[in-house]
Amino acid sequence: MKSHPADSSPTACTRRDFVTRLAATAAALPLAGAVSSAVAAEKKSAAPAKAGQPATPGTIHVFSKPLHMFSVAETAKIIAECGYGGIDLTVRTAQPHVLPAKVKEDLPRAIDAARAAGLKVEMITTDITSARGEHAEAVLRTAAQHGVKVYRLGNFSYDAKLGITGSLEKLQPALKELAALNASLGIHGAIQNHAGPRVGGPIWDLYHLLKDIDPRGLGVQYDIRHAVAEGGQSWPLALKLLAPWIRCTDIKDFKWQQSPGKAAIENVPLGEGIVPFEAYFKLVKELGLGGPISVHLEYPPFERPPATLSSADRVTQMKALMKKDLAVLKGHLAKAGLG
Repeated sequence: MKSHPADSSPTACTRRDFVTRLAATAAALPLAGAVSSAVAAEKKSAAPAKAGQPATPGTIHVFSKPLHMFSVAETAKIIAECGYGGIDLTVRTAQPHVLPAKVKEDLPRAIDAARAAGLKVEMITTDITSARGEHAEAVLRTAAQHGVKVYRLGNFSYDAKLGITGSLEKLQPALKELAALNASLGIHGAIQNHAGPRVGGPIWDLYHLLKDIDPRGLGVQYDIRHAVAEGGQSWPLALKLLAPWIRCTDIKDFKWQQSPGKAAIENVPLGEGIVPFEAYFKLVKELGLGGPISVHLEYPPFERPPATLSSADRVTQMKALMKKDLAVLKGHLAKAGLG
């Protein structure tokens, strides 16, 4: 971690000690009961009782990554014009709307710009993987102070030398420490289940990673698109297993492009792919899952726009597709009795 002039101050030392003490305190607190109760509820196939979590899906946000070429104010205006209620801001080094190094100044301004457009900012996306990471505490403290409820963590990879179990065991101490910091600040951290060979791809691995961690501090940002891509027809089992740790969700759709011996994922507008949204939202209601929703726009012209497409025409097409996706999503929510 890079050093800063302030790191030699008594306050900085106290902050480091505070993070260390959080982990020790978390281990001593009687949090296991909350986790055990939630897991027991899942095993009984009943809707899990999760303190502080709404019974129905919350504000529909737009993940700001595909709009990173616009300012926050411009992005917020586009999102609001399309009828959404919130913006899931990127607060990270890759395609950011807010750089972590400038979070104390820029995140409050970004949130103010979003609110000026009539949007909420209940969730952000970060690259945080440790409470001790550079800017991690500043990002989380600033976000919590300005009304952000949940944040997405960065990615974790498996260590081939440690193997599956060894890799998960190595990650657990740092995640327990991060969960304790989150709890102290009143913010929830979430690991996205993402298709592929990294942690969270198989989905069941997140249960083994989080089973001894209080869901109020750390959990899962459940992504049904990635769950279907990895789980095929078994995705409901993993959703039920992880339900106690889910406080926010991602929404997108995809289809397979097939050729002999292989298949590739093609992201598409909502309702044009194979994600079984009707079955998904029925289960969401049964499990009592809630929290903010982030709509991910990962198909052309948001990504890989045709070279011949002008900037103005691209914006026009993006707005039309955003409105269409929102209408499809609201239709499924209403049909499931969640709208």
